[in-house]
Amino acid sequence: MYRMGVDVGGTFTDVVSVDEEGRVALVKSISTPEDPSLGVMDGLRLLAGELGKDLASLLAHTTQIVHGTTVATNALLERKGAKVGLLTTEGHRDVLEMREGLKHDRYNLRMPPPVPLVPRSLRIGIRERMRFDGKVETPLSRASLAAGIRRLQQAGVEAVAVCYLHSYRNSRHEQATGREIAKRMPQAYLSLSSEVLPQIKEYERVCTTVVNAYVGPALSRYLTRLAERLKTSGYPGDVLIMQSHGGVAPIQDSIGIAAGAILSGPAGGVAGSRYCGRLLATENLISFDMGGTSTDISLLEGGEPTTTGDKTVGGNKIALPSIDIHT
Repeated sequence: MYRMGVDVGGTFTDVVSVDEEGRVALVKSISTPEDPSLGVMDGLRLLAGELGKDLASLLAHTTQIVHGTTVATNALLERKGAKVGLLTTEGHRDVLEMREGLKHDRYNLRMPPPVPLVPRSLRIGIRERMRFDGKVETPLSRASLAAGIRRLQQAGVEAVAVCYLHSYRNSRHEQATGREIAKRMPQAYLSLSSEVLPQIKEYERVCTTVVNAYVGPALSRYLTRLAERLKTSGYPGDVLIMQSHGGVAPIQDSIGIAAGAILSGPAGGVAGSRYCGRLLATENLISFDMGGTSTDISLLEGGEPTTTGDKTVGGNKIALPSIDIHT
């Protein structure tokens, strides 16, 4: 029986197998950016040949596939994500652009502001208000919500982010909005802040929710195709996707919180460096992982990488737990 590791980068797709006796086989195939699942299947066929099997036989004898992917990373870095609309509490649609009131180079008066992932015309205020203690200040206006959804439908958005004030204390308005969007825009990817990042701090929450919506459709399309191709080829199990924090999650969970896979590929490199450090009996390392699209650097102290809930990738704040990787 085999366990598989798959890493899709900007140039190469790497496929590794380990059998019950610890023997390792490794192959490389060319990545296929238009549909990365094709490159994965090419790599699996090459690996099957290396092991003297056909693809169906190899997959039938595979118990687990762990996959690191840069699909979400590249969509964000290259600004090739979905067209996103944002529904937020009336009067607060500019939080995404105001950020935290700080500039990266705060004394540079000529520094242009970052371009937000959602243009102002697609950031729509909805009449509702939840208090800090979770009590309803202003009930959710069904007329205001219907008008906002109509505007997003007319604009042809692929994904909708919803971030209402204090929804981390009471998510009732966001959940009702989500149900209405699912009914009126069933094809749209839905990102609710109360599910993505239910915690205080307004800018971090809205930006993380928007990033989730921005990369979600691309990651969803890719992982759905990959799961279908693997199932058709004879793989009976689930695929576990590397997460930014260094753990793994099933495909459906990874699709729902797509922003959690922003550093999926780079996190695998740090995990490999951690293992190398143990083999070398060296606790303090700088990991350097150069791929076809990005170079990723991380620090290991005492044999472990540091984690953070305050990452900025491509100029966008992602407040989900992740390994502290500089991309």
